Amino acid sequence: MEEDKCKEPLLKKKYYENCSGCKVEQLKETKRGLPIRELVSIWIVVLCTSLPISSLFPFLYFMIRDFHIAKREEDIGYYAGYVGSSFMLGRALTSVFWGIMADRYGRKPVIIFGTISVVIFNTLFGLSVNFWIAITTRFLLGSLNGLLGPIKAYATEIFRDEHQALGLSTVSTAWGIGLIIGPALGGFLAQPAEKYPNLFSKDSLFGKFPYFLPCLCISIFALVVTIATFWLPILAIPLLTSYSYIALLSGFSLALLINCASVMKNVLSVSIVTGLFLLQNRAVDQDQRGAANGIAMTAMSLFKAAGPAGGGAIFAWAQKRQDAVFFPGDQMVFFILNVVELIGVLMTFKPLLVPYRE
Repeated sequence: MEEDKCKEPLLKKKYYENCSGCKVEQLKETKRGLPIRELVSIWIVVLCTSLPISSLFPFLYFMIRDFHIAKREEDIGYYAGYVGSSFMLGRALTSVFWGIMADRYGRKPVIIFGTISVVIFNTLFGLSVNFWIAITTRFLLGSLNGLLGPIKAYATEIFRDEHQALGLSTVSTAWGIGLIIGPALGGFLAQPAEKYPNLFSKDSLFGKFPYFLPCLCISIFALVVTIATFWLPILAIPLLTSYSYIALLSGFSLALLINCASVMKNVLSVSIVTGLFLLQNRAVDQDQRGAANGIAMTAMSLFKAAGPAGGGAIFAWAQKRQDAVFFPGDQMVFFILNVVELIGVLMTFKPLLVPYRE
């Protein structure tokens, strides 16, 4: 009997009845091996929320043109920037709220609500008939889709310590893949009556709403994810600089270099984001992770909201200075982006970034 008592841990965890966090901790203690099911669940949920963010950019210019809101062709970039920013603006205003809701009522309800919002408002965006409907549906999509912060907290909590980095890297990987697949879907499926007249007539639904098909496909995927969710348990600066010069190429060399540069940039971004996720989620207790991730999402969303609007304005301005001596045309756009990247690099040094100590 004395030997058995000696084998018991000196500080034994105490669990409470009807405590969701306690149930998660008990589940982690009993599980061994690689948590494949949980990894797949997180992957598809994050993919679901990242696809709508970037899928509109290949056809956004043509969508704004068809709305006939821009008086001049040069002004299309301004309006496109506002539509692109509206999603992140909405997310910036509500991320802390959704983080608090996730802490109070659980991660799962917030995640399910977020996927449902993708189904509804992404579909409505594809059916937009004017600029104001488009910007409103994108704003509501960003406001009501608050699952990214809770899913990061969930990824930290559901895995044992040895698998936490893998869980958070799954979030980053799925996010990056969504940002790659999204534009591909948008570009391939937009305006189907013009691209594939043998399959879609101009009098069909997809002929009357030329940007509905890519949104519909993403919404159907989000619906499947919603149903499945009920069963849940920086090298960056030189790469960015090269983009404006790569654009001077053509043909196979252009396609090869732009894809290689994009892959390298995404790999570096995923590595950085994963490290930041680990620092952020280990810096607070479990009952504060939803709110902490919500605050982080608010800050990120604010900058991403300003990005498309500011980028659209800078791009439109750059087109008017093609013959300038100092960084003409698009080179000025990438110069400004590199300045922002450099500021980010400087902020990784002490005393701005202090490593967390347990």
